[in-house]
Amino acid sequence: MRTDLSIKEDILDELEWQPSIDETQIGVVVKDGIVTLTGTVDSYVKKREAEKAAKSVVGVKAVAEEIEVQYGTSSHKSDAEIAEAAVNALKWNISVPSNKIDVKVEDGWVYLSGEVMWDFEKNASKKAVENLPGVKYVLNNITLKNTVEAQDIKDKIKKAFERSADIDSKGITVQTEGHNVKLTGKVHSLKEKDDARRTAYYAPGVWSVDNELEVVY
Repeated sequence: MRTDLSIKEDILDELEWQPSIDETQIGVVVKDGIVTLTGTVDSYVKKREAEKAAKSVVGVKAVAEEIEVQYGTSSHKSDAEIAEAAVNALKWNISVPSNKIDVKVEDGWVYLSGEVMWDFEKNASKKAVENLPGVKYVLNNITLKNTVEAQDIKDKIKKAFERSADIDSKGITVQTEGHNVKLTGKVHSLKEKDDARRTAYYAPGVWSVDNELEVVY
């Protein structure tokens, strides 16, 4: 069992290792393997990279990310400017059915809604707008709707887990109810938990994933 202090030290080292992050801007608190990140950064990308760095450290059970994004006056964008840039970014991305995505911006927060067929389209929509200047946060409320039959979703997910070199399929139980998936069991890292959720989402016909996997080091 790793101590909270050793986990914190590794997270700080990992943040320092990331070229895009100024580790002096990030506060790290660890209690019982639960990590809380605080501080202020000047872009949404740095906020996401800090969270990713913390999740990659062995011993981390969960991450509460409370980092704020504050842009300088020179790079300030109005909500109208951000919304226009977001619409154009979605239009230019070939992985996104832009005519099915609605964009709303409030105080730098971008809200995405609409319906798409596949999870990769939902993720591509978020990635298309999260790097835009002025964006403080992205709420991806896009829903998944497709015509794939739900009866073989469970088998497809289990086979995908078995193919993965990063997921121990023996410790994971897959339950399905219609197009909704529930994952239970134990994994060896927070990254493996995230990988399992992402893999389950890739299965055709999946609309939501309830990830109740327990991280046990």
